[in-house]
Amino acid sequence: MTYRNPPTTPRKSATFDDYTLSEIRRAAATGIYDIRGAGAKRKLPHFDDLLFLGASISRYPLEGYRERCDTSVVLGSRHAKKPIELNIPITIAGMSFGSLSGPAKEALGRGATLSGTSTTTGDGGMTEEERGHSKQLVYQYLPSRYGMNLRDLRRADAIEVVVGQGAKPGGGGMLLGQKISDRVAEMRTLPKGIDQRSASRHPDWTGPDDLEIKILELREITDWEKPIYVKVGGARPYYDTALAVKAGADVVVVDGMQGGTAATQEVFIENVGQPTLACIRPAVQALQDLGMHRKVQLIVSGGIRNGADVAKALALGVDAVSIGTAALVALGDNDPRWEAEYNELGTTSGAYDDWHEGKDPAGITTQDPELMKRVDPVAAGRRLANYLKVMTLEAQTIARACGKNSLHNLEPEDLVALTIEAAAMAGVPLAGTNWIPGKNGF
Repeated sequence: MTYRNPPTTPRKSATFDDYTLSEIRRAAATGIYDIRGAGAKRKLPHFDDLLFLGASISRYPLEGYRERCDTSVVLGSRHAKKPIELNIPITIAGMSFGSLSGPAKEALGRGATLSGTSTTTGDGGMTEEERGHSKQLVYQYLPSRYGMNLRDLRRADAIEVVVGQGAKPGGGGMLLGQKISDRVAEMRTLPKGIDQRSASRHPDWTGPDDLEIKILELREITDWEKPIYVKVGGARPYYDTALAVKAGADVVVVDGMQGGTAATQEVFIENVGQPTLACIRPAVQALQDLGMHRKVQLIVSGGIRNGADVAKALALGVDAVSIGTAALVALGDNDPRWEAEYNELGTTSGAYDDWHEGKDPAGITTQDPELMKRVDPVAAGRRLANYLKVMTLEAQTIARACGKNSLHNLEPEDLVALTIEAAAMAGVPLAGTNWIPGKNGF
């Protein structure tokens, strides 16, 4: 009788997984790197690795339906004559007209206004729809200067000097020719149908001393009325925050690597920058060391999804958060109703990120007139407002459970971490212990 060894079950490599193998084959066939939108998709330490302790005998909770929990926030109170006053500490991040369709930008403005918060222009300038439907509109001042003009600068409610994004700190943006319509080309003063590359640095300053001069210039242009934000990608948050404050910023925006982008290299998105969770405590520490915590406001963005994320970020010391990807999903991005069309594009709902191609079935990341018709800005704006309302209610629920009558009274003492990595990044104890990794050299 012949005996055979039992077959070994085929085992795929964790290093060379199916995605990695497919990317090697794609690169070998095309000779070009992959471009996509959105943020990092790899698993990273995140807010899910933190838990709130809540109240018991040692803490006194608030009654959810009778006792008030304040959610308002004032941004830009350091120097501006007219700081921005918001009902909720959740803002809409900068996303360009060009990357997004006109109806999508209008919907963002409508939803933000219904919720009592602000939205942001993004690269490519200010549209009339966006300005007309945004009670509080932040004007992004980017290295490209696409669409930038003094009239719109003065019409804004705040100005955000963009030094970098979380998805690509140190890298410039892209808007490929297929999305450069007549209107986009006119606003950017560039040819129609030609790929546009946004610069990675500002053309008229190179360092923090120059930034101080630029901020003073913007203040003079706007008669010292508008708050000046400085946005940085999550690379060296302590030093970048400190330098932004010393340059005169009213507000610092720190964007972690889960933050999205319209289009950039896949290798950049997944391998440059730091997780949002890792950026918060160093930025807060910089403000505290300068005696400017709560005097200069801190906004954090990158992967914010729900009210728990909002509450955790505020507990770690930020004043507000900003959402981009989540806002697009609320408008209808990656909706399963378009699954058949996503399949035709070689993807599936929930994974579609080829925003640069301009073929978005949901009509959000496109300039195709027929696809754009699928976005009803009124209905989409209401969905965004509903989503922001739920996030706020969730954050209030948690705050009351911790005995806080304001979201801004949440503090690191209310948190514990589930992993050593999250404990070290957030500066809170590992659950079940009083150990904060790295504190006092341990």
